[in-house]
Formats: sequence, C-alpha cells, structure tokens
Amino acid sequence: MGLIYSNLAVFLSYFQDNVVQYCVLIKHSIHGDNYPIDNYFESNTMKLLHIDSSILAGNSVSRALTHQIVEQWRASHPATSVDYLDLAVNAPSHLDTNSIGFRAPPQASALTPRQIEENAISEKLVSQFLAADVVVIGAPLYNFGIPTQLRAWIDRIAQPGRTFGYNDKGPFGLAGGKTVVIASSRGGVYSTSEGGRAMEHQESYLQTVLGFLGVTDVRFVRAEGVAMGEVAKSAALATAAVEIRALTQTAANQAQAQIAA
Repeated sequence: MGLIYSNLAVFLSYFQDNVVQYCVLIKHSIHGDNYPIDNYFESNTMKLLHIDSSILAGNSVSRALTHQIVEQWRASHPATSVDYLDLAVNAPSHLDTNSIGFRAPPQASALTPRQIEENAISEKLVSQFLAADVVVIGAPLYNFGIPTQLRAWIDRIAQPGRTFGYNDKGPFGLAGGKTVVIASSRGGVYSTSEGGRAMEHQESYLQTVLGFLGVTDVRFVRAEGVAMGEVAKSAALATAAVEIRALTQTAANQAQAQIAA
C-alpha cells in the first residue's frame, strides 16, 4: 500500500486537473502492476512536430501564428514534447532522379552515393512525420499556393507503403490518427467569395493531400487580409487568436492514447 500512496502523491502533484489520468494510475496500482511513474509520464507524452516554411523570418505572420499555436497547445497539454523543423532554413531538395529512390522497387539496381544520401533525408522526414501525434504547419499563401519548400517536404513524406497505399478499391492513407493544425496566412481575402476560393490552392491543396495520407483531423487557423492595412491585419490576428484557443484543446488521438494507457 505504501507504493500505491507514493505513486499517487507524485502523480497528483503533476496532474492536479486530469481525472482520467488519475484513474489510469489507480488502475495500475490496484492491480499491482509493475508500472513506474517515470514510464507513465514517458508513455503519455504527446509528440508535436512544429514546421515553419515562411521565408520572412521575424516579419512572418504564419511564424507568429505557429508559435502561438504551439505555446497554447503546450499550455493545454503539458506533457507535450516539441520537435522543430524550419523549411526556410533546412529544406529538402525537390524530387529528381537522385531523391526519387524511395519510390524505386526493391529489385532496382544499386543506388549511387548521392541517391543513398537523398534517401536518408526522405527517411528522416517521413519517420519524423509518422512519429508525431500533432503537426503544426505554417503555410503562407505564395502566388496562390504554398511555398515550394513546403511542397518539397510533402513530396518527401508522401511515400507509398509508408503514408499511403493502393488496393483494388483505390488509394488509402496510412498516416491517420494524428491532428494537423495549419496556420494559414494571406495578404488578401480569399475565403469570402466564390472567385477568391477558386484562386487559392493553399488550404484546399493541404486538405486534399493530408486527406490522401489518411489525416482526417485537419484544423485551420486563418489570418487573411494582412497586407490590406494595419486595421485589417490587427483584426485578422485577433480572429486567429480566438481560433487558436478553440482548436488546441483536444487531439485526434488523445482518447485512444488514454484508453491504451
């Protein structure tokens, strides 16, 4: 019984408001499971991948939004670990004959040193994506689409057998069960008219490609009209701040993770 009380005391000091997690530890203690506290914290850590793609550094609206999203997410989910990827600084090259190797059949001829190097980059990126429970992506609108460095990242993680596959009924995604929050920034306003929506290939593309990979929980935080004067920009950022608070409370896989624990 001393071990039970000791475990509960430590647990309550870290999670005073999370009744579900109290119950999980009580379950293990009552059944006499050999379940150290440190292992409990590790197994319940939520992994968040934070990606920025804007080239504007400190002047970027999307970077400011992803920072707010990550900070709010960590406030709502204290056991979150964060991995950061800045595609404006460290972007993979666009697909070519050297970097397409992950799509080659197993019986393909031996790879060159350059192809091996590019395959390692693709493997690192797709493994990082698949390991994440939550992905926060900064996606500014550039020339009616997404930045090319963000597209290069997508081309590296869209891998048959890893994030999608095909059967006799067509394609199916393999990367489900995660939440993706996209910080969408736009100089103009595109969401309020049919013509504007037809012009943007940013949110619509990301929704489509992530759905193809099996991600069904895609959430958008939008700040548009940010180039239309300070009043419009301030209003857009204020609206985005409200959306951030609303969208960072629950992850798609949170219930499943708690049940599995």
